[in-house]
Amino acid sequence: MTVVDTVLGRDRGVRSLYAGNARVVVLRGLIATKSTNWVVVLSGFFEPVFYLLAMGWGLGKYIGDVTLPSGDRISYAAFIAPALLAVSAMNGAVYDSTWNVFFKMHFGKLYDAMLSTSMGPLDVALGEICYALLRGGVYALGFLTVMQVLGLNLSWYAFLAVPAVLLVAFGFASVGMAITSYMKTFQQMDWINIVMLPMFLFSATFYPLSVYAEPIQWLIKVLPLWHAVELVRGITTAQITSMTAVHAGYFVAMVVAGLAFTTVRLRALFLD
Repeated sequence: MTVVDTVLGRDRGVRSLYAGNARVVVLRGLIATKSTNWVVVLSGFFEPVFYLLAMGWGLGKYIGDVTLPSGDRISYAAFIAPALLAVSAMNGAVYDSTWNVFFKMHFGKLYDAMLSTSMGPLDVALGEICYALLRGGVYALGFLTVMQVLGLNLSWYAFLAVPAVLLVAFGFASVGMAITSYMKTFQQMDWINIVMLPMFLFSATFYPLSVYAEPIQWLIKVLPLWHAVELVRGITTAQITSMTAVHAGYFVAMVVAGLAFTTVRLRALFLD
């Protein structure tokens, strides 16, 4: 008997957690999007674009330039654009890993059917999270293209924002699905919006963190969206520092924790 068998039980080893079929879950999500959800996916892309046009180009004419911590001055549109890029990835990943998962879990009974096959809970978790990651990636590529056309990418290595945003989406999707696995009612799902709205408004999205008192600054620095905004903004404005690795590490930790909790939770719900 191996160590894995000892911990998980002979009949519930690694194969009961992961059978290598996560791609089937992704394919099912893509087919469903093509047939019914494509309008919702498309609308999610335009939301940050409208914010950019209204705030960056409209309000930005009255605000003028913004001074970065390095002392460089950039236009207000270039300041909020990478933040909106991070928000776009967050929204796409969170929507698919929360509301879609909630419906499949409690109303469609999709996971009951999936886990009655050879697939394990890690297959389902990875499949759903990777599908959410694809949506976040599509939003990121589209919005980054808009930024390039408008001249808001101020660094020649702004293309690195794509893998950065994918990491952000992966982190939010992993934690989002883990949290959703504990939700049982639509009223509880509304708590997600209650958390996301303050993050959107106060994570240095529209103005520098320095406008807050220091105790509030420390509170904001705990929020995942602040790390996402700082990560993407640093890349697109040529402000890569040692903190860039810290921001990326924050999301690596989110991915690991989210996947672990989701796998354990799905196993407890559907297999134990």
